[in-house]
Amino acid sequence: MRVVVQRVKKSSVKIDNVVVGKIDKGMTILVAIEDRDNQEDIEWITNKIINLRIFDDSNKVMNLNVKEVNQDILVVSQFTLYASTKKGNRPSYLKASKPEISIPMYEKFIISLQNKLGKTIPTGKFGADMEVEIINDGPVTIIIDSKLKE
Repeated sequence: MRVVVQRVKKSSVKIDNVVVGKIDKGMTILVAIEDRDNQEDIEWITNKIINLRIFDDSNKVMNLNVKEVNQDILVVSQFTLYASTKKGNRPSYLKASKPEISIPMYEKFIISLQNKLGKTIPTGKFGADMEVEIINDGPVTIIIDSKLKE
């Protein structure tokens, strides 16, 4: 499982010009799933996201997590995070899971994040053509891969 975490001032996702999810301050999480992913990957990566200290404390030091600052998370599926550009100029997405595998994993990922955050998390719609607006704060952008565990 691979995610891009962005600390945001605000973020939203639209489908057919209708806003289906939005937040003010917090995190926007772009998530991709591969066939090897399982519940252990979900637990590891959601714990990492919830505990990631990327929000400023009173001394303007990134020392607080999303729960400590009582901010929100928006989740958007993005299979293109598994793009391979090794051969040629057209990316290959073979490493990204097909919907029959990735949709249930995506839903479990959201439930795990909601349980850890203690509130509902707005999302895009898996597989939809989405328009995502992100106002990055910082900018702070972190890439996390459950297989690399860096």
